[in-house]
Amino acid sequence: MKLPEVSHREKARRFSVRLGDDVAYLSYEKIDDKTLDYAHVWVPVEHRNRGIAAALTNAALQYAENNAFKIVPTCPYVAAYVRRHGEFANLVTDRA
Repeated sequence: MKLPEVSHREKARRFSVRLGDDVAYLSYEKIDDKTLDYAHVWVPVEHRNRGIAAALTNAALQYAENNAFKIVPTCPYVAAYVRRHGEFANLVTDRA
């Protein structure tokens, strides 16, 4: 299955994927000018186990990396993703 494109809605502080009538998202809070708290990933039950949460998390981490943000992975899914993908470990701030 080809994953839908992840979009970033900065004003809403969300990365999202449209899934027909449903939306999957990763929500975040801006702690300061250079730190984002990746708070929650949600995928509708009927769309789980298809790599959508991974796609959202990867897009959010790439955004942080490309824009020189540090992250606080409050969401357990994001924290586990970073542990599995060591290339993003340098993004995690000491605050985490």
